[in-house]
Amino acid sequence: MAKASETDQYVLLPDQGLRAKAGAAGAQARELFLGAEAATPSRGLRLDGRRVLLKVIDSIGPDGAKLVELSPESALAIREQRPGVRLVPVVYYTPAIAPMEQVEGPPASTGARAAATDTITVKIVSKKDKSPVVGAIVVAFVDFTGRTGAQGVTDASGQVSLALGTASIKLQRLYVYPIDGYWSLIKKNLTVTTGTTVALAPLDLSYVDGVRWAYPNAADAAGKGVTVGVIDTGVANHPDLVIAGGANTVPGEDPTDFGDNGQHHGTHVAGIVAARGKPPTGIRGVAPGVTLRAYRVFGQNSGSASSFAIAKAIDQAVTDKCDLLNMSLGGGQPDPVLKAAVDDARAGGSLCIIAAGNNSRAAVSFPANEDMALAVSAMGRKGTFPTSATEAGAVAAPYGTDKKNFIADFSNIGPQVDLVGPGVGIISTVPGGWEEISGTSMACPAVTGAAARTLSTTILKMKRNAARSDAMVTAILASAKTLGFGPTFEGHGMPQPK
Repeated sequence: MAKASETDQYVLLPDQGLRAKAGAAGAQARELFLGAEAATPSRGLRLDGRRVLLKVIDSIGPDGAKLVELSPESALAIREQRPGVRLVPVVYYTPAIAPMEQVEGPPASTGARAAATDTITVKIVSKKDKSPVVGAIVVAFVDFTGRTGAQGVTDASGQVSLALGTASIKLQRLYVYPIDGYWSLIKKNLTVTTGTTVALAPLDLSYVDGVRWAYPNAADAAGKGVTVGVIDTGVANHPDLVIAGGANTVPGEDPTDFGDNGQHHGTHVAGIVAARGKPPTGIRGVAPGVTLRAYRVFGQNSGSASSFAIAKAIDQAVTDKCDLLNMSLGGGQPDPVLKAAVDDARAGGSLCIIAAGNNSRAAVSFPANEDMALAVSAMGRKGTFPTSATEAGAVAAPYGTDKKNFIADFSNIGPQVDLVGPGVGIISTVPGGWEEISGTSMACPAVTGAAARTLSTTILKMKRNAARSDAMVTAILASAKTLGFGPTFEGHGMPQPK
């Protein structure tokens, strides 16, 4: 086997779908797949008398796509000898959360006596009891347009040192992003010195955020009979959540460890779909009665997931008879592996509902823009988050028929948008507590939960094939009501289950 530095990872893929099918091309793929499974890194396999060195890292079954490591020479040999098999480079995707503000350069000069090493220590505390807020990201802009300033993370005392080059300075903007338990904060035209204290408002689980405005007081049985797979960063044990099972498809990790990977995202998404808590001690999702399954595709403490891990999770979720697959991820390049997985799911009676992305009115990202998926954009509503929260910056035209409603400034849009959901300042579950996050990542599970509540017993009893998926799409889209934004921004509108 070539040295690791001389190899790349690829996905061996049939000409159609994730698994080799009948026909000449399918037979060619099946032969290569079985040979690859039996090959050793040192011996490789023979293709028409030519030796190809490769290592199979992971597989979607004996006749399914393979994640392989091989040299450029071996890749050329496979393309030459087995033209009916696709050899696709691995692509990576990220959670579809709204981006935080970031400093891009050093602070502007503040005078001759200012030293580059001068810092200001700011303390972040709870507005309720003045206790320190630990682990909050603090971003201070001296020049917001120029993206200059300083940033840091609060320590165990709630303090953060900001390298602003002076002992006192007027900030154009100060952003605070807590880990959990508090609303984020934006302050403008604030003078800070060492000792400045900034207070955050604690989350109130009885608060009517965007999801609870759109889908209030969900009954315990709402969504019962529907199985939803959350393909994400894993889902933690939480008193508001009941997880029926799942899988970890990250190569090299324990396949039974589908718990939260340390990023919180999947747990937050799961709570929006199906949290079963009740305020003021818990939160309630859109469809508490669904059967919830977790599929972890992000490695431990990783912010990216490979196309292969996602495809394998989709395949496993279909095998596990999930009806709806929530995918609050995207942003990578269009990829034949994920397209094959989404298409196979649709053909197998399962439907992928995918976040449109958060690139500030850019085109709907992949894989949400796939024809066989439903793409979800994000809206917000004034009054469902504090005016002091960073979410206030997401308010932008167009406004709906009700002028309190708006399409979030971060949301991707376009003709591929099928539905819109609440995605600004959404409170949901995270390991050990609750957090508010914004993004099409949050709008997507709100729509998934609402979609689950629209599926009739008649549809759910249909044979698991493309006709079943089509019937689900028809029912979900028929339930949607326009909010007055127009098709480019909202597609058919927001699902309104009975």
